Amino acid sequence: MRLSTRLRSVGMRVMASQKLLHLRKSAARRRRQRQGQAPMILYFHQVDDPYSLIMAGQLQRFASHTTLPIKPYLVSGPEGAFQGDAERFAVWALNDAATIAGFLGEPLPIPAGCTSPSVPDSQQVAIANHILSDVLTSPDFLKQAQIQGQALWRHENLGTNPADGASAALEEGNRLRETLGHYLGGTLYFDGEWFWGADRLPRLWERLKSEGYLGKQQDAFDPYASGTEKPLSASSVGSAQITLEYFPSLRSPYTAIAHAAVNDLVNRSGVNLTLRPVMPMLMRGIPAPRAKQNYIITDCAREARAKGIAFGNFVDPFGEPVKRGFRLFPGALAQGKGMAFVGAFLDAAFANGTDIDSERGLRDVVTQAGLDWQTTSNHPDNQSWEELLEANLQAMLDAGLWGVPSFRVSSPGEADFCCWGQDRIWRVEHEIAQRSQATAKGNP
Repeated sequence: MRLSTRLRSVGMRVMASQKLLHLRKSAARRRRQRQGQAPMILYFHQVDDPYSLIMAGQLQRFASHTTLPIKPYLVSGPEGAFQGDAERFAVWALNDAATIAGFLGEPLPIPAGCTSPSVPDSQQVAIANHILSDVLTSPDFLKQAQIQGQALWRHENLGTNPADGASAALEEGNRLRETLGHYLGGTLYFDGEWFWGADRLPRLWERLKSEGYLGKQQDAFDPYASGTEKPLSASSVGSAQITLEYFPSLRSPYTAIAHAAVNDLVNRSGVNLTLRPVMPMLMRGIPAPRAKQNYIITDCAREARAKGIAFGNFVDPFGEPVKRGFRLFPGALAQGKGMAFVGAFLDAAFANGTDIDSERGLRDVVTQAGLDWQTTSNHPDNQSWEELLEANLQAMLDAGLWGVPSFRVSSPGEADFCCWGQDRIWRVEHEIAQRSQATAKGNP
């Protein structure tokens, strides 16, 4: 294993460790106590962020169960370096939020599937911030955040107020968020730990419960319990005409903790799978500032622990190990073992500590995938691995996506459904189930 791989791997193991998480929690708690502050949840609200609008609604229900106060701050949107793909970020966020909002509460006043959604006017955003800055200390903040957010996305006129009326509040929120180590709106912070989006409320709930901040409430928190829509489960009935394109990567921690679930969904639903791996984002020149990398690793580790998924014994495949793995992929795919190969490589890199920077490690990956080394390594399809990955990447970009794991569901007579992230596997299943039911009823 080359030194650079070893050093990165050690750093990633430390970042993902429970020991470091405990140290961060303890340090944040001691710092707060030295400053004479009572324990509280910090919430960073971005008025023109659809995820923040969803979160404000969820927090009204969440807050009624905890003995801790929730202190809100106003923040601006993430800087370009944190967006991944600034050209696609806004459209993706709006479409994604619109496709899940009904399952989390009320649908957003944003039509799903827009290719050029109309974002709120900057002047109206400034006015909304001004209005909310006046109620930051009010117990009605979350309710007002919903009211102003809904009006903002309906493009209503919020009145006339000084455009810089909330500048001090925004500066304070942005500065604190950066100091504590995050970059997005719709985020919660509690004593050394970050939680982004409604999907992470159960993790915060579990922590508050373990530390005695939930009173007598013992049930788990389900953010989807209050939705007007309910997720459907997919079966093989009616799925024969449905195609699922799955875009993983060999250096994605989110793909590593999602791959088994995707494989299970494919097997249960009977959907036609098109496996389309792509080069990792950093190896495509997409920036990922340190704060973003840190959150991704710690968030993945927390999700893996919560779901009982092996994760954390890393050998970082960045660079040549990824390329060597992808050189073997076409041969594995041609033998009908593409999913098994990707899964074996991810397990080796993110869970088993296999030296995938060596031929011996790659041989082990091939064996774990149920393949023969000589047949796979010498397969003629391997000659075109770069062209294959480039075609996959272009297909993913054409779908309005740039990160992994990403998904596209297609079927005759239906518009494609595209989404991104291991948190959306349930939404992919719902989409497959809806289309399967329509096909089974003779209404494709």
